[in-house]
Amino acid sequence: MPVLFFPLISSLTVIAQGNLMITPRRVVFEGADKTQELNLANTGSDTARYLISLIEIRMKEDGTFEKIDVPDSGQHFASSFVRFFPKSVVLAPGEAQAVKVQVVKTGELNPGEYRSHIYFRAVPTETPLGNDAEKPASAISVRLTPVFGISIPVIIRVGEPQTEVSISNLYLENISDTVKAVHMVFNRNGNISTYGNVRIDYIPDQGKKTQVCEVKGIAVYTPTAKRMLRVNLVNTGSVDLHKGKLHVSYYTESGNKSSVMAEADLLLL
Repeated sequence: MPVLFFPLISSLTVIAQGNLMITPRRVVFEGADKTQELNLANTGSDTARYLISLIEIRMKEDGTFEKIDVPDSGQHFASSFVRFFPKSVVLAPGEAQAVKVQVVKTGELNPGEYRSHIYFRAVPTETPLGNDAEKPASAISVRLTPVFGISIPVIIRVGEPQTEVSISNLYLENISDTVKAVHMVFNRNGNISTYGNVRIDYIPDQGKKTQVCEVKGIAVYTPTAKRMLRVNLVNTGSVDLHKGKLHVSYYTESGNKSSVMAEADLLLL
């Protein structure tokens, strides 16, 4: 039975995969905060069941993820200090339910960032394959049922957060006559992960700037020091990508305010 695993990479305020919608997209515990809630909703037309567990994930430099059992150097798991309830949910069509997430024994933690992921695994509905008596003795029935899963990072931060991030290795790639992409590398340094949005503006030698890309929810998790990213440009029909420059900004949002963590320019020739 193939398992389709979807770590948290989304441009939406909520996370939606299959018929499961989850909000918020991540859980971060800082200071005196000990309890938070995740809201689940079944947007499909059938009743669905999900098993909930904690898993550990490594982020690789190309931005992909893999499950691990042993932390990398400089990585700290949060799973020993996280409790959640319930352990499984059954949602009728249109039904919603909250999952309570709590941190415990945080007084035992040394300063730094601790991360694990809450994993929601769909349980497929079992249906009969048919009447085996009607099949030849040599016949074999095989059904491949994809199993969907979504992971939500849960992060505990202890002590004073310190992080710096820069953008390097910018270049423009011609995917096709109509599709252009910008490649970049995020360089992270410090004791916490970074999380924010990427915006790319075209700035001509003269005239107004034009936004040509925005991607939300880009993370660089500890202990990863470097993450590569490629984003396709949109809204480029009215701009000349042979002159001027592209301005890339990596920023966070809080309410109506935004704060730039890193920015860089790509000169167009």
